[in-house]
Amino acid sequence: MRFSSRTNWNTEESELARAHRLRLEAGLPVADLTASNPTRCGFAYAANLLRALDDPRALDYDPQPQGMITAREAVCSYYADHGVALDPAQILLATSTSEAYSFLFRLLCEANSEVLVLQPGYPLFDFLARLDDVRLKAAPLVYDHGWQIDPEALRRAISPSTRAIVLVHPNNPTGHFTKPWEAVELAQICREFDLALIVDEVFLDYGIDEPGRTFAAGLEGVALFVVSGLSKIAGLPQMKAAWIVVTGPEKTAALNRLEVIADTFLSMNAPVQCALPAWLADRHGIERQIRQRVSANLAELDAKIASLPAVERQRVEGGWYAVLRIPALAPDENTALDLLERGVWVHPGYFFGMAESGWLVISLLAPREEFSTGVTTLTSYLWMTASSNIT
Repeated sequence: MRFSSRTNWNTEESELARAHRLRLEAGLPVADLTASNPTRCGFAYAANLLRALDDPRALDYDPQPQGMITAREAVCSYYADHGVALDPAQILLATSTSEAYSFLFRLLCEANSEVLVLQPGYPLFDFLARLDDVRLKAAPLVYDHGWQIDPEALRRAISPSTRAIVLVHPNNPTGHFTKPWEAVELAQICREFDLALIVDEVFLDYGIDEPGRTFAAGLEGVALFVVSGLSKIAGLPQMKAAWIVVTGPEKTAALNRLEVIADTFLSMNAPVQCALPAWLADRHGIERQIRQRVSANLAELDAKIASLPAVERQRVEGGWYAVLRIPALAPDENTALDLLERGVWVHPGYFFGMAESGWLVISLLAPREEFSTGVTTLTSYLWMTASSNIT
């Protein structure tokens, strides 16, 4: 049997993944500072949350490619809370932001078209692009008193094959919120090179100091597609509900084509669509808990690393990750392995497209006691390695 080249991945278990698996199988303690699943982080969900699935309307199979109107109206209400008025006709539902990306890559790209992605960034895009025969091209986020877009680097990365720019707002894992001046630059670049802009806002509601501003209002003269969903907004990754907001000068043509793509798969199920209005309306409780957890864990992290030599926590504006700049004394994978032997699980920075040495990424979502244990061990290890290097 012959397999397609698009699935010719190296699926061998990495040394780091193997060490993590073996430690768990041995029953040894692991403070997980990579936690990204809110359903396993000790948050209190509403006791009646699942009752929303018990809706008689879900027994009637009425396939609607864009999604049920009641569900799309609920998405519009979410954006109304952010000060943006949308028409339900601008919304197309999908089972996940991953599926939404796939729909958009198929809408915008030919085989071997390029999509620009800002890095550091989440590695899932690599798999999505390859499955849709799209090539990713990295453009850097730069750090200078905070993360920021480099417009000229974006311009240099554009080629005749480029069809779109993907922007995560706020970025995962840097927590960088796109500033108004950056949005102006992005709009100019998109108009200049006839590119679409895909904006991922799954972490929008988790601003550290202030809420983020959605892109859903649109950018003048730009084909803009905003993706988001319940996974982060309502802390419900298992419910598989997301959406695309379509704006811009050719939104009608785009929506017509997206409707055909969605109609080909009809992946949305009726019970979740019926429940989506209730889950979105009740999102504030879980959002509040997550923001409080992130704030408390970030404060503890800062207190613990304050006296560490040559260790800097990079500025974070949103989301639930923190990036640490550490001395580049060894490959970050070795550092992660050393920490795992001490019972702490962290991401090496290269996982997100950073350099091989000098970066660690940790989640701020873990339960307080587990986070405290992990950060205490982490800071002790970084202090020990720094002291050894000095002597």
